[in-house]
Amino acid sequence: MTVSSAASLPTRRPRFGRRRVMGWLYQGLLVAALAFLASVAVGNLHDNLAARGLKLGFDFLWQEAGFEIAFHLIPYTASDNYWRVFLIGITNTLLVTVLAIVFSTILGFAVGIAQLSGNWAMSRAARIYVEIVRNLPQLLHILILYNVALRALPAPRAAISLGDAVYLSNRGILVPALTTDRPGLLALAILVGLAAALALFRSLTGYAERSGRRVNAWLPALAVLLLVPALAIGLSGAGIGVSVPQLKGFNFAGGWVLVPELSALVIAMAIYNAAFIGELVRASIESVNKGQREASAAIGFGWWQTLRFIVIPQAVRVLLPPLSNQYLNILKGSSLAVAIGYPDLVGVFTGISINQTGRAIEIVAMTMAVYLAISLLIGALINLFNHMTRIVER
Repeated sequence: MTVSSAASLPTRRPRFGRRRVMGWLYQGLLVAALAFLASVAVGNLHDNLAARGLKLGFDFLWQEAGFEIAFHLIPYTASDNYWRVFLIGITNTLLVTVLAIVFSTILGFAVGIAQLSGNWAMSRAARIYVEIVRNLPQLLHILILYNVALRALPAPRAAISLGDAVYLSNRGILVPALTTDRPGLLALAILVGLAAALALFRSLTGYAERSGRRVNAWLPALAVLLLVPALAIGLSGAGIGVSVPQLKGFNFAGGWVLVPELSALVIAMAIYNAAFIGELVRASIESVNKGQREASAAIGFGWWQTLRFIVIPQAVRVLLPPLSNQYLNILKGSSLAVAIGYPDLVGVFTGISINQTGRAIEIVAMTMAVYLAISLLIGALINLFNHMTRIVER
């Protein structure tokens, strides 16, 4: 039998180079096709605008708006320009989003834990709440709360008083407000204090993980959060006080007014989204192996200690990805404010400003950019929190 040598065997050239070239070719063709479609769309847009005597540009932002806005966090008058209207829309949208996220998270955690409670009545009540609330449209929640609950409150002279500090009336919810002659410094000090408190909390929890010692990181972090703004106000000599709402004539003066539209929107969104967050919390807790709870009970941990130190730290890893999606739904759901007249970004900028200026393309593009930027910011903060609370394996 003749054995052929290895040199006489036919050799094949590797095809990795050819595959890579073909891959780059296909990607180049796709990019070229997309660029061609984009150029056609831009050319068509330019021709249509030219036919109607219109042009693209953002010069309208410095024109006088000429209309009032009922609720705004920053100073505004009808003689201000559309740029100020744009900023007011952003701040009002952020206010609703942040408040709804905070309240829905607190209520959602309570509902999710209540569903797993050993108390039959509590667990059934939480389950009924979830099934009823999440199966009704969010807009229906907002309309019911606004038209049935808040608009039915008494007039200011007959307002419901809670400790002579908080008042409920058809003009809104009035709460005490912190006043200062240097609000910008106070806001900056609060942000610095929050960053310092988070850094200290992370440092102390990291030390506890490395050393195995029990360290209370909450109290020092809270002390830093309160101490930094107090030092900033004290060292700067800025005046600070508390304004309590008081009835004067037919209306209240002082304090901070949560207008009915804002109150209805925040409460309705919190109630609605808390049902979804409660389900996420319940599912994430149940994803933790039951042996973990049995082991914690064996070493003498109570129910709350097991939940705080064993279950929740492991459940957070499962909870955060879907929770970030729910926060994005809260941001996008805030655009329903236009149904009850709350002046958010969609209402005052994409709505009224388009009707007055006719700059639909520019205004819609700016609105889309704002929602995209806020969504990316929420995602980044969730990822940062996920990184800070990750379980470090030894």
